Amino acid sequence: MRTGKELDIGGPADPIAPTIIISPRNTSVIAGTSEVILECVANARPLIKLHVIWKKDGVPVSSGISDYNRRLTILNPTLSDSGYYECEAVLRSSSVPSVVRGAYLSVLEPPQFIKEPDRHITAEMEKVVQVPCQAKGVPPPSMFWYKDAALLEVEKLSRFQLLTNGSLQISGLVPDDTGMFQCFARNAAGEVQSSTYLAVTSIAPNITKGPLDSTVIDGMAVVLSCETSGAPRPAITWQKGERILASGSVQLPRFTLLESGSLLVSPTRISDAGSYTCLATNSRGVDEASAELVVWARTRITNPPQDQSVIKGTKASMTCGVTNDPSVVVRFIREKDGTAEIRVGRLLHVALSNSEERFIWEKDGIALNVENVPRMRLDNMGSLHIAQTWSGDIGTYTCRVVSAGGNDSRSAHLRVRQLPHAPENPIAVLSTVEKRAINLTWTKPFDGNSPLLRYILEVSENNAPWTVLMASVDPEVVSVLVRGLVPARSYQFRLCAVNDVGKGQFSKDTERVSLPEEPPTAPPQNVIASGRTNQSIMIQWQPPPENHQNGILKGYIIRFCLAGLPVGYQFRNITNADVNNLLLEDLIIWTNYEIEVAAYNSAGLGVYSSKVTEWTLQGVPTVSPGNVQAEATNSTTIRFSWNPPSPQFVNGINQGYKLIAWEPGQEEDMTIVTVRPNFQDNIHVGYISALKKFTEYYTSVLCFTTPGDGPRSPPQLVRTHEDVPGAVGHLGFGEILDTSLKVSWQEPLEKNGILTGYRISWEEYNRTNTRVTHYLPNVTLEYRVTGLTALTTYTIEVAAMTSKGQGQVSSSTISSGVPPELPGPPTNLGISNIGPRSVTLQFRPGYDGKTSISRWQVEAQVGQIGESEEWTLIHQLSNEPDARSMEVPNLSPYTYYSFRMRQVNIVGTSPPSLPSRRIQTLQAPPDVSPANITLRTASETSLWLRWMPLPETGYNGSPESVGYRLRYSRLDGRGRTLAHTIHDRMEREFTIEDLEEWTEYRVQVQAFNAIGPGPWSQTVVGRTRESVPSSGPTNISALATTSTSMLVRWNDIPEADRNGLVLGYKVMYKEKDSDTRAHFWVVEGNASRSAQLTGLGKYVLYEIRVLAFTRIGDGVPSNPPILERTLDDVPGPPIGILFPEVRKTSVRLIWQPPSAPNGIILAYQITHRLNTSTANSASVEILNPSARQFTATGLRPESTYLFRITAQTRKGWGEAAEALVVTTEKRDRPQPPSKPVVLQEDVKARSVLLSWEPGSDGLSPVRYYTVQTRELPDGKWVLHSASVSHNTTSFIINRLKPFTTYKFRVKATNDIGDSEYSEESESLTTLQAAPEEAPTILSVTPHTTTSVLIRWQAPSEDKINGILLGFRVRYRELTYEGVRGFTARSIGSPSAKWTELTSMYAMRNLTEASLTQYELDNLNKHHRYEIRMSVYNAVGEGPTSSPQEVFVGEAVPTAAPQNVVIQSATATQLDIAWDPPPPEAQNGDIQGYKVSGNGKKDRAYVWMLILDIRIAIICPAENGGCCVS
Repeated sequence: MRTGKELDIGGPADPIAPTIIISPRNTSVIAGTSEVILECVANARPLIKLHVIWKKDGVPVSSGISDYNRRLTILNPTLSDSGYYECEAVLRSSSVPSVVRGAYLSVLEPPQFIKEPDRHITAEMEKVVQVPCQAKGVPPPSMFWYKDAALLEVEKLSRFQLLTNGSLQISGLVPDDTGMFQCFARNAAGEVQSSTYLAVTSIAPNITKGPLDSTVIDGMAVVLSCETSGAPRPAITWQKGERILASGSVQLPRFTLLESGSLLVSPTRISDAGSYTCLATNSRGVDEASAELVVWARTRITNPPQDQSVIKGTKASMTCGVTNDPSVVVRFIREKDGTAEIRVGRLLHVALSNSEERFIWEKDGIALNVENVPRMRLDNMGSLHIAQTWSGDIGTYTCRVVSAGGNDSRSAHLRVRQLPHAPENPIAVLSTVEKRAINLTWTKPFDGNSPLLRYILEVSENNAPWTVLMASVDPEVVSVLVRGLVPARSYQFRLCAVNDVGKGQFSKDTERVSLPEEPPTAPPQNVIASGRTNQSIMIQWQPPPENHQNGILKGYIIRFCLAGLPVGYQFRNITNADVNNLLLEDLIIWTNYEIEVAAYNSAGLGVYSSKVTEWTLQGVPTVSPGNVQAEATNSTTIRFSWNPPSPQFVNGINQGYKLIAWEPGQEEDMTIVTVRPNFQDNIHVGYISALKKFTEYYTSVLCFTTPGDGPRSPPQLVRTHEDVPGAVGHLGFGEILDTSLKVSWQEPLEKNGILTGYRISWEEYNRTNTRVTHYLPNVTLEYRVTGLTALTTYTIEVAAMTSKGQGQVSSSTISSGVPPELPGPPTNLGISNIGPRSVTLQFRPGYDGKTSISRWQVEAQVGQIGESEEWTLIHQLSNEPDARSMEVPNLSPYTYYSFRMRQVNIVGTSPPSLPSRRIQTLQAPPDVSPANITLRTASETSLWLRWMPLPETGYNGSPESVGYRLRYSRLDGRGRTLAHTIHDRMEREFTIEDLEEWTEYRVQVQAFNAIGPGPWSQTVVGRTRESVPSSGPTNISALATTSTSMLVRWNDIPEADRNGLVLGYKVMYKEKDSDTRAHFWVVEGNASRSAQLTGLGKYVLYEIRVLAFTRIGDGVPSNPPILERTLDDVPGPPIGILFPEVRKTSVRLIWQPPSAPNGIILAYQITHRLNTSTANSASVEILNPSARQFTATGLRPESTYLFRITAQTRKGWGEAAEALVVTTEKRDRPQPPSKPVVLQEDVKARSVLLSWEPGSDGLSPVRYYTVQTRELPDGKWVLHSASVSHNTTSFIINRLKPFTTYKFRVKATNDIGDSEYSEESESLTTLQAAPEEAPTILSVTPHTTTSVLIRWQAPSEDKINGILLGFRVRYRELTYEGVRGFTARSIGSPSAKWTELTSMYAMRNLTEASLTQYELDNLNKHHRYEIRMSVYNAVGEGPTSSPQEVFVGEAVPTAAPQNVVIQSATATQLDIAWDPPPPEAQNGDIQGYKVSGNGKKDRAYVWMLILDIRIAIICPAENGGCCVS
């Protein structure tokens, strides 16, 4: 527990946070109070540091603070003292938080009246009255109204309304509304009041200004006055007879009750004539007034004059046809002798005084005196005719019609065009800026009242005839620099101007100007050097191009030197310019020279030609090879060795050496071996082999160059070595006894040395120990062998001998005492080493017939079992009696073989051996290429290739691996060679795609199998079909010539992109950034490269592209498009005129610029006047070009005004747009037009003429009509046109579909808005039109050799435009393939510049509309045809389809093979034979046959393709019967 001394009562070290004990309170005071006090009492520790701060709306307050800041006093508070006041208690020098309290001070003001009612108010019955009462105060006071001291509950009274400003409005006053009205304004600060007395009065109606008899022109507006007084306000009713036209509840179309009570009839009609009555009624009575209205038909110029442009000297006619009311006198006036002759109608002629003069025709605002101008004539219809027009007739002609039924005038401009005059003062001088140039200037001539299109500049060079130098010089220039002229020539120029009338006269010729000579600027052409001899070179050349000689040539300089050596030039001067060759002589043999040639004239030496190099010709070597050695190396070869001659003596290029050997005395029968030179070794070695054995030869060696052989080395005699002799000839036996026989022979053909004798030996067969040998002299040719054992077989051998030994042995076996017999067959045949084209046979020899076998024979059976039973000799082997095997060559690959053998001795041939096993040779590449290759056009980018597949015998391999490979390339060598592989061996055709259009290709085909490819076929050539050009013409340019025409030029299409014969060009043009389709201007023929486009929009920027077309169709347009703008002209009328604000004395109109500005708008002119026939003044305003609105003031109320707006370009003021407006505030939307009507005679295939009657315009004239169409039966309403002229009641609706049913409706639009749509028209059907689409040709295929089958699809029904009646087929031969001769073709038009040489179309008419195919027959074989189709209906024929091409001459056979014979060969084999179909039914080359067979119960199904044979063998997969077709 703490003691008292420890008690802490708070000190400076322990502050207490501020608290507010008494806070400020929200306070309200009335302005004018003397003061207001706000208090704020706070507490804190230490108290001395407590501080109070006052703020108003967050801003510190410094005045009015007292009592230690506890009190805030505000003296005389005003509205500005209102706000939120707060006090903040803060303990200074402490971190404890402050505390804030606040309150609102509101200063109030008692109500004060701003506007009070008059003490007494008088108002008429049924009127609307406002009793004003407005007050202010803070807060805003509430308003209360009392009548006769009773509070008005305004919200419950329908005729009473408390307005937002506090005033009271009473509608439809009644007598009971009379009384005292009080207005109270109250708020928290007090209230004030004011009062008035309202008296409601009534007066009988009185017409103060009634209608007057009026005459009005049909179509104009008329106002019949009916101004009244009375209370309540009289109700106005207008009647015509018993028919009410307009009242408070009734308003017929065109009859409008104005606020003043007057009746507006707009527009008036002839039927509106009659008596009109105005009735004014109220509760106090009735008043009425009447007037007569006369309506005249408006006098109009219905056939106005038209702008004309005529050629000088021709006739111009200005029409002026008029329609008028029968009761109105129309005055056609023309001046005559100071008086005016008047034609009233067409009958009466009356003379008027000068004061009454009026003129029907004016020129440029001045009256025409037609009678005094013999060339002018005015006919009874008011038309003006001007003969022999000239420039004085140019101007604006105005036809005026004056009548009580209205005045009208129409103007047209006459332009007289003529040939332009010749350019004046042409001057030609040498250019001081450029060499070889002449500056030509002239003065621009009179253009003939037609803009110049171009100048034509002609030149005469060196007094030659005039030729066109520049065919299109810009018409805006008056000088041109003629470049590219030739020095030393004289030039004279003349030029003429061209406009759309034609070409004017040429100007005077300029003075002739000569260019100075210059050295030739081009070298001599075609410089050729050729070695003539080994010491001379012939130089030939042609003069420089004539336009580069730059003067008269004086001669030529030839300079030459040794090529590549640092030596100087040698020169030859030819002083005769007619000489163009030179033989350079005394040159070095076989030496390379550089040669140049230059021409020279009086001005100096020209340019040297490019260097040509040439060698003097080679000579022959002048020495023979040295150190020649020749020696025999064996019995058939001689070896040569030698040293080459020195190069300086070769005199050319060493082509090699010739080794020569010849037998003595037979030098003409030399053996020559050529040896290539060996430049690395000094000693050369060569051999002559295959010489005769043991024979003497002379030998020699020479060196040779291209011109010939050098000298031979001295001959050396050499003998080939001796060798063993060849076999003896004709070994035979005779006088055969049991113990002896005689052997005979002949000398060997090849002795190969000196025969030293013969060796003969014999032994018992296969017993060498019994051999007996004798050596005989070289002259012995027979020998009798004795001491033989009877009936024993002996082998006897005979051989010749030289010093080199025994030669080849000839032997045979024979039995003593037994003559030779036929041998027996070999046995035990075996097969090995099976290859594609050979096998090895092993065998055991048969009985030899008691003598040796001299030859072995091999026979074979080829193919599967049953295919061929014949045995054929295929191989023989001679002089191999002991052979036990042999290779059998020349077999067919991948073929089945069985072999058998025979053996032959001196008696004859043995019987055959037993057959070997059946083997199959291995595969090999095919030996032959496919046959009967044809190449036909398939399309613009494809060719159709056909061939005869390989026969099975040519496969040389597995059929599954056999296919075809083709390669193709452009015939002109451009591009690369492409290839394609086909793996189907039975395939016989292929379409080569992605080729270039209208291009010739060469194609080859080869067959291949798993082993490799066979040989290529012969080359076939074909051309792809003509197509459309794949690019547009180049260098497109356009030049505007008038405001409605421009000249377009272009260059050719690159040849590679033409894709056929260009038949003409089409210029595509459209407005830039427009969504409309492009227009086409067709230029027939491919000779013209320009077109003059006419009928263009004025001052319009056009996008222009050009395309070319072939007979196939249109090509790709040029890109990018070029831009060109036509010239400017006077503008069209402004559009979109509306009157959004209309008051009784002012209107505001708005508009949009002309849709055809025809140039840059410089200003607008607005004219307005009263729309009456008596109006004689108008207001005119000129506005800047950016203006889009205008307010006209000071107008008469309830009146009709005519506004005219016209725009101006630099060419003048354009056509005006007119609009009517009524100065009234009672405007409304228009009434809908009447039900539209279409007369049957106005129905066309794609358009109808729609007519309607307008409804009431709602006191705001109709600005335009909107027309909608609906296609029956299910179509929706579609907008057709939203800008039909307001002053028309008929409109041509185009863009309709032929033979289609439609309905129509119309609505009107004025400044206020749209009317309802009219009642729908009766339905109608447009007429038929020619079809607009061609049928689609699906295919054209050969049917027979003289016919094709065409299949097609008709156009959709909506494209036929009527009832389809049939089809037309057009066809013609194409002659661009295979043409090798000339054909005459006559051209009917003498002005024609081109013609298409393709034959004309023939046509077939097909009248059955349901057809989808047709056989086109009676065509010529082996010709290509082009076929097109079209459809037709009752109106006409549609466009033709794209052409289809087909080759006629081949088709599928139309008959089966003949004489089919089927024979049963074995239990599982049928043999079938047949003959081809009749020739007339083959329809082309037979490619092969297909044989099909069905086993019973369909257990086997076999297809076979047999080529080039007429026999088939059917072997079903399972045994059973076959059905063959």
